[in-house]
Amino acid sequence: MSIIEILLISTSLAMDAFAVAICNGLTIKDINWKKANTVGLYFGTFQALMPIIGYYIASTFEQAITSIDHWISFILLSSIGINMIKEAYESKNNKNINNKEQLEKESNKDAKTMIILAISTSIDALAVGITFACLRIKITTLSISAGIITFILSVIGVKIGNKFGDKFEYKAESLGGIVLILLGIKILLEHLDIITLF
Repeated sequence: MSIIEILLISTSLAMDAFAVAICNGLTIKDINWKKANTVGLYFGTFQALMPIIGYYIASTFEQAITSIDHWISFILLSSIGINMIKEAYESKNNKNINNKEQLEKESNKDAKTMIILAISTSIDALAVGITFACLRIKITTLSISAGIITFILSVIGVKIGNKFGDKFEYKAESLGGIVLILLGIKILLEHLDIITLF
């Protein structure tokens, strides 16, 4: 897998954290770099760890899934992508006063809340780790890349949310979903010897 594909996957995985970071930024008063970096560290750390966990879970069952690995990759990536687009659409259309109260809850900076948010935004990375194990691709580069990109985008997200509101979160999550779906299709077609790219 090329470095461009790794970066695309890493950026796509970071979109959930980016969206939640924007939500945090919406209601954090007196935002500063320390607060923004704290959010980034939580999200970035879990985004780096989850692919490794998924990779070693899947590696345990490698022999049983080798013959269908490309289908697993396609289904996982496509499902993640579709779910990201669906959640972005539903969030955009169901936004109301109650959602604003939810944003205030999500913006609580205590460790317990941040860990829960970090885990929930990195579940997709767990599934991608499983995908990489199926494809027998080393997970180290993706893990590092996902962690760094998520950290950077989360810090930026907090700043954007604090400064400009929530105009961009839905588009970002939708774009991430589309990229994952396209990569899932590419992997399937390559393993079926229909196309050869990169």
